[in-house]
Amino acid sequence: MRMTPLDIQSHQFAFRFRGFDPDEVDAFLRIVSEDYEGLVRERDSQADRIRRLERRVEELSAQEHLLKETLLSARAMAEEMNRTTEREAELRLAEVEVRAEKILDASHRRAARLAQDIRDMRALRSRLAESLRSVAQTHIAILETLEADPELDPLVKGLEEGTIAFLRGESGRSGAVGEPSAPPCEPVEDSSAV
Repeated sequence: MRMTPLDIQSHQFAFRFRGFDPDEVDAFLRIVSEDYEGLVRERDSQADRIRRLERRVEELSAQEHLLKETLLSARAMAEEMNRTTEREAELRLAEVEVRAEKILDASHRRAARLAQDIRDMRALRSRLAESLRSVAQTHIAILETLEADPELDPLVKGLEEGTIAFLRGESGRSGAVGEPSAPPCEPVEDSSAV
């Protein structure tokens, strides 16, 4: 049976012949009771402190567990965000590459069209140059023929004057454009025909 300080203080001893001095025993019991009471209070205080510390340890343990879970969750979230960011970057890069390919294809098609246009224009220039050369050669041949035949000289002068008048806008002159102002020449007989 556990004793309390009150049990110690109120304990009665049996009297025997030649026993201890009752006052001295009472004084000793009082001292022992007070010391025991102090020890009990200290023990209770320590028990309260231990309970508080145990609760604090439990709280800290729960907080540590929560922090660990939060840290693991944050790591998982960061890894998922990194994966998501990488996927988005890959998708954007793929989109940019597709757009770049389309732009390159359009540029190549445009360059091919421009090259074809240049070839067509060069061919047209060559045809025009050839046509102009042919017309010029024809005119030169006509001029040489006219210059070689002195009887056609008045006709040439009339053509020149009519052309100049036409170019100046002098359509009110007598005679239509191309009609010679000089009297017409006699037709030249072909000497080769006999």
